[in-house]
Amino acid sequence: MELNQEELKAFLDEKVQQYNHPSFIETDPISIPHAFLKKEDIEIAGFFAATIAWGNRKSILTNATKLMERMDHAPHDFIINHSNSDLDVFNGFVHRTFQEADVKYFAQRLQQIYTEYGSLEKVFTPNSNAAHMHDVLTDFHNLFFAVPHQKRTKKHVANPAKKSAAKRLHMFLRWMVRNDNAGVDLGIWKSISPRLLSCPLDVHSGNVARALGLLKRKQNDLAAVQELDATLRTLDPNDPVKYDFALFGLGVFEGF
Repeated sequence: MELNQEELKAFLDEKVQQYNHPSFIETDPISIPHAFLKKEDIEIAGFFAATIAWGNRKSILTNATKLMERMDHAPHDFIINHSNSDLDVFNGFVHRTFQEADVKYFAQRLQQIYTEYGSLEKVFTPNSNAAHMHDVLTDFHNLFFAVPHQKRTKKHVANPAKKSAAKRLHMFLRWMVRNDNAGVDLGIWKSISPRLLSCPLDVHSGNVARALGLLKRKQNDLAAVQELDATLRTLDPNDPVKYDFALFGLGVFEGF
């Protein structure tokens, strides 16, 4: 599709309006944190839902709901107060390669992080001169695996230092940070500016971005995220990641 910059912005803004709407929530993993009101419940539910957000959307929702059920729909209370024997509630859990050993490590490590820092927001907050979130995500990866862990679990938290696009973490950040009163993103984290966010890049959004001339790089990796960042910031420097709604909607719902 050949559009000049002005036409492209108008087209994408229209698609943002179309998909950044409460009707989007029900079939999306963001529906999992939307079931909660307490900040800590929202961020923990969001973190788990984003972690398993790959593959069939229906199975993502089913399995994320099962995780919440196993924590008695009180994820913060469970994370803070569980003992090792309580982790048996995760026995037999499977979502693709994210399995009971991984969930148990996540629960234990989150307990330690909440005990030390009080919230997930604190460990994701960048320093005041940050221009993006990539370094923060690398720091979070290193913090999350700073205690003994199984090698298998490391792949479930992306690391931009390894050139990863970190799609699921960027999606999680979008959920937590953006607050535009549209009702979709939760916007509970106030210490991070939406200006710093990056588009969650996957097969669908990448293909749409290339078709629209927003992205030239063929691989969906860190360099592609950085290229797309630069392009989307020319369209809206203060809220570039709102265009995730347009790219995702065009790819998944319209087969663009």
